[in-house]
Amino acid sequence: MRRAWQWIGALALLSSVPVAGAGEELESERPRTLPLVVHAAEGPQRFAVEVARTLPERSRGLMERDHLDEDAGMLFLYRDLQSPRNGFWMYRTRIPLDIAFIGEDQRIAAVFTMWPCGSANPAECPVTYPGVPYRAALEVNAGLFEALGIAEGDCVSWPGSAGYCLPEPEPEPESRAEDAPLDGAALDE
Repeated sequence: MRRAWQWIGALALLSSVPVAGAGEELESERPRTLPLVVHAAEGPQRFAVEVARTLPERSRGLMERDHLDEDAGMLFLYRDLQSPRNGFWMYRTRIPLDIAFIGEDQRIAAVFTMWPCGSANPAECPVTYPGVPYRAALEVNAGLFEALGIAEGDCVSWPGSAGYCLPEPEPEPESRAEDAPLDGAALDE
């Protein structure tokens, strides 16, 4: 029964994905690119990411690509919080990828490496389930997160994000008694 539901899901997914000829890139249909920063312990790591906001963009993802630049990736954005049971698969994806599931607080909640699925049958491609709720997902070349020291708990920011990665404001210095005017009057400036 599970296989039947996987097959039905795969058909529904594929029905919304435009098909290109062998090796043909869908340049005109690629999502827009934005700068993204992962605030890792070893310092900020910068990427130029394509943003997948719509169902067709998210369904297509990085399918049919033969190459992804070292500083590139894809950011999948969702309006609503996604269930830990909503996963990603590698059907028709040719390059191995790391995926970071990003929570509502813009912190990486889970990281996985995904390998291309060589099967022509989408029901035979494994699904990577995050096991945590997420609001966004970031895909980059496999091994890059480890090489750059990116890990769970790191904060991710991009234009239009909520800004949770901003450093905490410095507390105002407390006034000291010796800084107060001697006559108790306020200084006129």
